[in-house]
Amino acid sequence: MNFPFKLLRDKTFDAVGFGTNAVDYLIGVPEYPAFNSKVELDEYVKLAGGEVASTMAGLRRLGMKTAYAGRFGGDPDGEFGLQSLVDEGVDVAFAEHIDGARTQIAFVLIDARSGERTVIWHRDEKLEYSASEAPIGIAALGTVLHMTPHDAGACIRLATAARDAGVIVSIDIDNIFDGVEELLPLVDILIASAEFPAKMFGLSDKRQGLNRIRSRFGCGVVGLTNGASGSIVLSGDSFIETSAFEVPGGCTDTTGAGDAFRTGFLFGLLTNESIETSSRMANAVAALKCRSFGARVALPTLDELKTMRTPLRPPPPECTSKAI
Repeated sequence: MNFPFKLLRDKTFDAVGFGTNAVDYLIGVPEYPAFNSKVELDEYVKLAGGEVASTMAGLRRLGMKTAYAGRFGGDPDGEFGLQSLVDEGVDVAFAEHIDGARTQIAFVLIDARSGERTVIWHRDEKLEYSASEAPIGIAALGTVLHMTPHDAGACIRLATAARDAGVIVSIDIDNIFDGVEELLPLVDILIASAEFPAKMFGLSDKRQGLNRIRSRFGCGVVGLTNGASGSIVLSGDSFIETSAFEVPGGCTDTTGAGDAFRTGFLFGLLTNESIETSSRMANAVAALKCRSFGARVALPTLDELKTMRTPLRPPPPECTSKAI
């Protein structure tokens, strides 16, 4: 099945992103600690993350031209996070350092038995965008505009401008934010976490949830990442269910697997693949990401992705990629 969109190819970038960046402090432990206990860590590392920043870095690694708009703190973590995008070749002309603000951080506990993670995070209020502060100049520069809805007022302005310019609007959403019901009707591609329909509508059935999202907001393509079971996408009247891939060498860390999924899905869209193939690519990119600690370290190159584009194997019971 083809995507129900016309892509404009006369843009400066293939994809532009607006939304979250972060610096992650990843801590590997032999098992998740019990309450009021002590556990010796296996290893720890500081790495760049954040949903949109990681997706732009992932698309760039696959050969796409990408740009990122977002705010970093005026602290060493901010310098670290911004430089990580520069090193990947992501255009950061629309990124900002905010004096007196601290860069968004996350402390991530990773259970060595499964690679599953628990995230403890904080975003400084000084990093927020009001609607009037939206970096409107980036909205029409890409074939796709990809966002998270944390600053919904700014996202609404950007999505409106992008739609007016014929740009496809994509959103990564896993929670309810103020203004989201006004934003989502401006979205063409909505990929959410499996829990989102329950949070939004109280629906646990994934197909019912996707139908409700589409009927309520009118998005052209809606989908859910579904952990070790892969993903489910609705376009037109068709549900496309795709299994997860095994993680080569075993699952080390699921941090950022959802960002990686969206990387593969948007890459499929931008390279004229079908929705079915794009969904397989998305699950493959998520699996490859899980080879190593962090949201970006193991994001694949195009050559690595091609090695995964074989018929899917059933997910093993122990550890496959988990796109969250």
